[in-house]
Amino acid sequence: MSRDSRVTLARGDLAARALEGVVAADAYADSQVQVAIVPAVAIRRTPDLTGEQLDQLLFGEIFEVLGEQDGFAWGQSRRDGYVGFVERAALAPAGALPTHRVAAIRTYAFAEPSIKTRAFGPYSINALVRIEARDGRFAKAAGTGWFVEDHLAPIGRFEVDPVTVAERFLGAPYLWGGRESLGLDCSGLTQQALAACGIAYPRDTDQQERLGQPLVAADLRRGDLVFWKGHVAMMLDAERIIHANAHHMATAIEPLSQTRARYIAAGVGEPTAYRRP
Repeated sequence: MSRDSRVTLARGDLAARALEGVVAADAYADSQVQVAIVPAVAIRRTPDLTGEQLDQLLFGEIFEVLGEQDGFAWGQSRRDGYVGFVERAALAPAGALPTHRVAAIRTYAFAEPSIKTRAFGPYSINALVRIEARDGRFAKAAGTGWFVEDHLAPIGRFEVDPVTVAERFLGAPYLWGGRESLGLDCSGLTQQALAACGIAYPRDTDQQERLGQPLVAADLRRGDLVFWKGHVAMMLDAERIIHANAHHMATAIEPLSQTRARYIAAGVGEPTAYRRP
């Protein structure tokens, strides 16, 4: 059985020690647990800034580093298992576990517990922080500044409606491989909306399409997912979808029938699946 290289921490010269005897490699090693220390950073296909962005790490998310090359760390995101290269300067050894996640679509941290001081960020929804001090309405996060605590949620407290979360991304620019509020792609939108509700989903459309309850078009309702080859949208209601897409170059709402007709005309074809997460 072939393994999905997107989520397998292995290449010809090096693989994770857990894969010894399973995947062929010249050497095996233990990964080093690192954490993203910037608001967002690309996971790239190659170790250079022009390399294709495959995914992103958000602040506080773990990246298991197996090797280094040209100022980049090669490893695997613990959030969704994606393998690639991340700028080494954007990572640091993991410390204590996070206590909160960012619950606002995006927010800033401040140098002091005052909105008039220097701002850092913005930090996107689902970024992870560890609160170490409080002052009035502000909470100090390790490795950055003071957040307005109303913009945070304790770990384990989730949203209840993924569509409501997705709607907060309306107008966000389309960005291949993105999953932050400043830019994201179709599967990044569904992944982030579901994550805010405590539902872990993989990164790419084909991976997401394998999950959930199969449906027929007549049964679609709010929160269901519609898949085409290389694309996914979320039902806003029985007739409309919300999706990050390259046609609008943004997250947009439109009738499912309109999108379907456009994709048929473009040669993409009919939806390949309907799923209920």
